[in-house]
Amino acid sequence: MKNWRSHFVFNKSERNGIFILVLIILILQAVYLFVDLSPEDELSPERQEEVARFQAMVDSIKRVAAANDTLKIYPFNPNFITDHKGYMLGLSVEEIDRLHAYRAKDQWVNSAREFQEITGVSDSLLEHLAPYFKFPVFSNTRKSTPKENDRFANLPIQDLNEATPDALMQVNGVGEVLSKRIVKYRESIGGFRDEVQLNDVYGLTPEVVQRILVSFRLLTKPEGGKQDLNNISVVALSEIPGFTYELAREVVEYREQKNGITSFEELNNIKEFPMEKLKRIQLYLTIE
Repeated sequence: MKNWRSHFVFNKSERNGIFILVLIILILQAVYLFVDLSPEDELSPERQEEVARFQAMVDSIKRVAAANDTLKIYPFNPNFITDHKGYMLGLSVEEIDRLHAYRAKDQWVNSAREFQEITGVSDSLLEHLAPYFKFPVFSNTRKSTPKENDRFANLPIQDLNEATPDALMQVNGVGEVLSKRIVKYRESIGGFRDEVQLNDVYGLTPEVVQRILVSFRLLTKPEGGKQDLNNISVVALSEIPGFTYELAREVVEYREQKNGITSFEELNNIKEFPMEKLKRIQLYLTIE
């Protein structure tokens, strides 16, 4: 018993320390019980005003970003508007089709007013696009210099699918590199099926294409007709210009899921299908 009591015998310094410790514990317990340390649910008026100013600044930045997030338009020749470019410019499907039907007759658009008459675009859209139209000089005037006239006059109409690099080099703007590139591309696709495919040759400008078509026309076409999209194999489809093996496989898988494709517009349901190349693809395919 004597030894047990010795544990409760403290000197003055020890008693003071114990008292201070107990006092600190009591103060902390009182703060925990009686002081609300949770964050305020409502902001003060000053804080609310600061948040409102910050939100207004964020909204202003968003509006500026939205205003600048528009299609950047560069000068272009409206005679060569593709489906994709026409869509991005704001043309409807019908307006794009009217332009392509006009061009299919080997006719050329030579002014903004003529563009509107052919496509039927609204005045507001024409006013927006017209400043970016870039027509070849000889398309606007329908004239060439005497030297150019003599040069083109001496060139007989030749078959575009039989033209040699040397023959193509006679056209102003077609040098050795471009002439060989045209022939190489023609061979890679098995021959041109439409004169519009000249525009797919890298490096050929619309103006040079028009000069080529003065003396070279599509007099013969490759053997073999169009293939049925609902029966063509993946390998055969991948060999058609505009297709890769992966894209061909996706088309065939989609065809099998839908038990056949009824229209070319359905291809738009396939992710990342190049609808801007649809006109070219239709040169090789049909739907039966």
